[in-house]
Amino acid sequence: MGFPFVGEAFGFFTSHKSFSIGSFLQERRSRYGKVFKSYMFGSPTIVSCDLELNRFVLQNEGRLFQSSYPKPVRDILGKHSLLLITDVELHKKRRSVQLDLINKFKCTPNFLDDVDKLCVSLMESWRGNKLVLFANQAKKFTFDLMLMNLLGMEPGEPLGLQLLQHFLTFMEGFVSIPINLPWTPYAKAVKARTRISSILKQVLKAREHDEILLKGDLSDEEKASILLDLLLAGYETTSGLLSLLIYFLAQSPQALKKLKDEHHAIRRKKKEGEPLNWEDYKQMKFTIMVINETLRCGNVVKFVHRKAIKGVEFKGYHIPAGWKVLPILSAVHLDPSLHENPSEFNPWRWNDPATSKKVITFGGGSRLCPGSELGKLEAAFFLHHLVLNYRWTMKEDDYPTLYPYMDFPRGLLIALEAETTKF
Repeated sequence: MGFPFVGEAFGFFTSHKSFSIGSFLQERRSRYGKVFKSYMFGSPTIVSCDLELNRFVLQNEGRLFQSSYPKPVRDILGKHSLLLITDVELHKKRRSVQLDLINKFKCTPNFLDDVDKLCVSLMESWRGNKLVLFANQAKKFTFDLMLMNLLGMEPGEPLGLQLLQHFLTFMEGFVSIPINLPWTPYAKAVKARTRISSILKQVLKAREHDEILLKGDLSDEEKASILLDLLLAGYETTSGLLSLLIYFLAQSPQALKKLKDEHHAIRRKKKEGEPLNWEDYKQMKFTIMVINETLRCGNVVKFVHRKAIKGVEFKGYHIPAGWKVLPILSAVHLDPSLHENPSEFNPWRWNDPATSKKVITFGGGSRLCPGSELGKLEAAFFLHHLVLNYRWTMKEDDYPTLYPYMDFPRGLLIALEAETTKF
């Protein structure tokens, strides 16, 4: 069960490639099977690498299990964060507000044009650049998208730039060791969250006509928390997805060629400079396969935190009341009994409809990521403009790691070359 209090958390959080489960889980799974007990975060813990148990846990939110994140995470996110709310009805109401906000900007007449325009702007900003530190570019791009959609801010606005700087500090501390001393990344992140909340409240005052946020009878702090949750989800998940796409496609020329062919075919039917629309998106069949395989293989989210509300029996396992449960999503995606050559990037495996039943990239149950389809659309539009405008190669021996969140240690440096192939 490991060391006192921390248990086996040090081993569990050892950095490893995101398309592997890491030495800790590999050794424990070989010795004990896909489900085993441990001691982490000051609590006895069930670690699950099993697809059926993970689905069971996620789908029984509020009945048998509840969200149970460690105190350092709670302190950074704040008590109003949807990620932390355990009251079923309250969670349902807050999630409904988030979904309404997402649907509102998705249904605005200019939504797709705005996404397309921002993609074109990013491509233009790279003209003449031979080297690009892509992970940083992806983070700024997705943050600009979220600010534009959620808050109506155009890229480069002073308030938006302030938010981005505070957000970078926030994210650095979010994945750091939780030592609350003034000079540590963790302490700076807690302060950055307060500043972000303050700016969001300022923006909200100018949007008091927003009937979606008004209908929930929410305090200013609760409204700011809803927006922060959406910014966090859109920023971290979508930027990670874009970086993973760059990484895997650079090493899969066959998939990249088929992707280019699909987007050349779409562009040939359009006038020069004409933005993408919903019909174009529906034609991106292979693109969606590439995105789904990237999420399966790259694992933007490794695991989630849950706790048993009562004693649970499942498949011969007994989970005592009060024990933590960690459904390891990445272990399911890289399970050789579920996926042939699981560490291999192979978009064609998604031709089999059964593949979608063996992945849980965006969680499940009542906590299924509300913006998952939006993130895929943004990634598809980005890929369209990228493959039509550029070729790229990796310039350093970089790869995605989980610690515990996905990132590229060296920032994913790529060399760009203008695409000369005509549509």
